[in-house]
Amino acid sequence: MTTGDSLVELDEVTKRFGDLTAVDGIDFSVRKGEFFTLVGPSGCGKTTTLRMICGFEHPTEGEVRIDGRSMGSVPPEARDTNLVFQQ
Repeated sequence: MTTGDSLVELDEVTKRFGDLTAVDGIDFSVRKGEFFTLVGPSGCGKTTTLRMICGFEHPTEGEVRIDGRSMGSVPPEARDTNLVFQQ
């Protein structure tokens, strides 16, 4: 799922914590200039997904790309991302 104008891309991203699957094969892209909202019920994987984009968690499977670059080995401080918690 690569598009030339995507800023953030998640390609078949899965995150497991032991036997618990927190995120299961999510795919989406956010294009430059696009406003994107991630909504869902408590416990559905929203925060885990955001933590993977920012680099605080690593996907068990799949790939996170920012501006076309794989973030697999890029530490959080080297990513041009921000995460604000509600509390």
